[in-house]
Amino acid sequence: MKKRLLTNSSLGFAAFVGFLALAGTGTNAQEAEQYVPVLPKVIERVLPVDYSKGYLVVTIAPDVYVITDGIYQSMFVTTGEGVILFDAPPSFGQNIEKAVAEVTEEPIRKLVYSHAHVDHTAGAEFLKDIPDLEIIAEQEVSDFLSEMRDPRRLLPTTTFVGELEIRFGSAQIELKKMDYHSNEGDLFIYLPNKGVLMAVDTFPPGYVPFMNFDLTMNMHAYLKMFDQLLAYDFDVLVPGHSTSLGTREDVIENKDYAMDVYSTVKRIHNGTDQNQAMMEVIEEYGAGNTFLIFEKFLDAIVQESYREIRDRWIDRLAGVDVFGESHAETMMIYVRWDDKL
Repeated sequence: MKKRLLTNSSLGFAAFVGFLALAGTGTNAQEAEQYVPVLPKVIERVLPVDYSKGYLVVTIAPDVYVITDGIYQSMFVTTGEGVILFDAPPSFGQNIEKAVAEVTEEPIRKLVYSHAHVDHTAGAEFLKDIPDLEIIAEQEVSDFLSEMRDPRRLLPTTTFVGELEIRFGSAQIELKKMDYHSNEGDLFIYLPNKGVLMAVDTFPPGYVPFMNFDLTMNMHAYLKMFDQLLAYDFDVLVPGHSTSLGTREDVIENKDYAMDVYSTVKRIHNGTDQNQAMMEVIEEYGAGNTFLIFEKFLDAIVQESYREIRDRWIDRLAGVDVFGESHAETMMIYVRWDDKL
């Protein structure tokens, strides 16, 4: 008899994650042993999601709430005239209306897309039957979604360029386009009267950034992002991912990590004699494959940088052993092809 596959659609993503946590003694247990356990201080901050339910609603300020399944996050505010929702991850998209109804009888009136990526917007398909739902996005995001014609990502009905202030009921919200992550841009979503800043795909609190500095398309802008975050007066940071919410201290710590990766890679790259290093590669592999010569030369810089970074950060932020090498590689590309001497 064939075993039934457990998938996102059959379990719901949060339940699927819970299943995997319980199944940690499977065939990949030996590989997992190569990685260090998640730091206790990170585990202490984990939001208590009930994986059998599939989501958790957390109050983070008066009238401001976060929905999470332990991996993804969206935010909503009650205004007295209706709910404003920020992002609709498909991992718990089918539960968004139910989650909102746990804390308010107000209907969802507006949906704001922080950026265009599927994993934060495709849950909008579960909201398509809400009457007169206004969907707000920055113009470049709207243009991209119109081109993609993805039925899961409902098309924006209201667009803006650069910045927008929303005043609706009791809510005051400032939207500002930034360039630290996706090609079409990402929003800083600021609630000045609540001390809340939502900045999706910046970094997960307690951890180093996701792979390749959160898949950034603009490393130069990503390095400036931390000071841009700190320029806001906020107490709670909603990063869109991870097991917890963030603080100003988290921003500072992740900035220190990113700048350490930058300075380490730059020092090792700029201090390497390229001709000598390539000659050593040629002596071992021959001169016939130019791509191989470059790959071995550049990878040596990445590996030396990663070893330094890992040693300094393994006890400070979780995930260095998982994605630290990808950070060194992404930074090496920036240092070699974009940075100043």
